[in-house]
Amino acid sequence: MKKNNLILGALLAITAILFSGCGAFSSVSSSTEKVEGSTDSTEPGGVVTIGSQVWTSKNLNVATYRNGDVIPQVQNEKAWAKLTTGAWCYYDNDASNGTKYGKLYNYYAVNDARGLAPNGYHIPTDAEWTILTDYLGGETGASKKMKSTSGWKNNGNGTNSSGFLGLPGGFRYCDGDYYTTYYNGVGDKGEWWSSSTINRIIKTELITLYMAERSITDNFFYRSLTFMDDNVSRYYFDHLNSGFSVRCIKD
Repeated sequence: MKKNNLILGALLAITAILFSGCGAFSSVSSSTEKVEGSTDSTEPGGVVTIGSQVWTSKNLNVATYRNGDVIPQVQNEKAWAKLTTGAWCYYDNDASNGTKYGKLYNYYAVNDARGLAPNGYHIPTDAEWTILTDYLGGETGASKKMKSTSGWKNNGNGTNSSGFLGLPGGFRYCDGDYYTTYYNGVGDKGEWWSSSTINRIIKTELITLYMAERSITDNFFYRSLTFMDDNVSRYYFDHLNSGFSVRCIKD
């Protein structure tokens, strides 16, 4: 009997070790570490570990570059459309939207050499976004794990099981003349910049029967979440004056 008890005890100990080891494979761990500069001083910052990556857990909400230089707030639609330097705005020029969703930045701010991300962090590349979505099961379905549990139109909320806390902060159009509304998408979608560019070849009709190829280098990848489905959409375009949200990833 004593021998049997010893064997049983050994088996129980091995089982406990095996189950405790499962914790190492947990898909998400979160942290309340403050990221200096990740939000306004009135709001605490934070990060979330998702797989091998560490992401900021809120949209960026800074008004200065890393070196302290001011990023201008631009409200006027025509002035925004003509920018060739960094700028930010609140959705609908309403500061309460900034408190909830962070600021919207044009790509000139994202790509500025002075650094938009806080120290120790950077704007994610297209490849780093792909690592994130692959870890969460692929672009089809990953959005469910990334979206917040409330705030999305028509109950298109997510589970936020990743801790990413994706919010439907909308976006600002690049053009000050063409569109009748200059902001769109709050409650419907969230758009986040990447730092990656793509060379794209397009065909331009110069004369009726002649097509010339033209290379466009200023095309930038971004990611989009929407209330309509659980997919993470990967797009690229050359509208540098669009206003999107920004997340940062640890160096």
